[in-house]
Amino acid sequence: MGYLEVAKQTLKIEAESILSLIPRLGAEFEKAVDMVLGCQGKVVFTGIGKSGHISRKLTSTFSSTGTPSVYLHPAESSHGDLGVITKNDLVIAISYGGEAAELNSILTFTSRHGIPVIGFTGKTQSTLAQAATIVLDISVEKEACPLNLAPTSSSTATLAMGDALAMAVLEKRGFKAENFAELHPGGSLGAKLMRVKDLMQKGDALPFVKSNTSMKELLTKMTHQSVRGAAGVIDDQGQLIGVVTDGDIRRFLERQQDPFSKVAKDLMSHSPRTIDANEFAEKALFMMEQFRIQMLIVLDKSSSQPLRPVGMLIYSDLYTPKVR
Repeated sequence: MGYLEVAKQTLKIEAESILSLIPRLGAEFEKAVDMVLGCQGKVVFTGIGKSGHISRKLTSTFSSTGTPSVYLHPAESSHGDLGVITKNDLVIAISYGGEAAELNSILTFTSRHGIPVIGFTGKTQSTLAQAATIVLDISVEKEACPLNLAPTSSSTATLAMGDALAMAVLEKRGFKAENFAELHPGGSLGAKLMRVKDLMQKGDALPFVKSNTSMKELLTKMTHQSVRGAAGVIDDQGQLIGVVTDGDIRRFLERQQDPFSKVAKDLMSHSPRTIDANEFAEKALFMMEQFRIQMLIVLDKSSSQPLRPVGMLIYSDLYTPKVR
């Protein structure tokens, strides 16, 4: 068999292994969800070898979706680290064969102190299965390894079952996008899931001008303020009536011989792109990319003056969120 065929067969076997888990989701899985939701402390994941790697990944997934979780290395548990488990915790122990000797001290400890255990195992009559409060069956027909030795299908199925549990808990907990954003403040993902008001530029230094502002003053504002390349135009009541961008000025200069005799209202666009301060920054990113613009004027549409600008959001703010 050629190496491409081996690769295709590997993906096919692993995909089938995940699909085979679906019919097994029933009462035991629902009990596992309720156990996680009812946990008054934290979820302690444990496993050795490949199961340990899966445990670490699931620890991260659960923590980032609203379930405080830690990983406990089984080999370290008998040297003092059992102290990480408290009476209010829940243990999720992972072992495909269910006979990992390194788990014994943890299973003995949880049994002695009445701490519930969810067991992920492919052997439902194993030591782990017998010790666990609830067992989630992760058995696979065969490994994707051509030698049927290296954990491939089994580790993939284990990870998929863990993700399924995490997502079911997320849904039943009512975990929302804003909760996710609060736990992921760093990087572009965190920025896009934050609110516009958390990322926008604000303050007196923003380039907002009156409709009768001269061309010279307008250019100065657009060049030297914190947001460059555009200026919002407001009326005497502070309500937004337009915007002037670099593009507006270039187009104006192409058809006017004496541009400096004009004022802001002569150059402005009357339908500026705006966004509400309480919208997700993800929507702002979509608008900027759809309309090919670098800046949005931010309004607070829930206020008594919904057309009064409260800030500006520029494209780079979505990828370099400020520390607050």
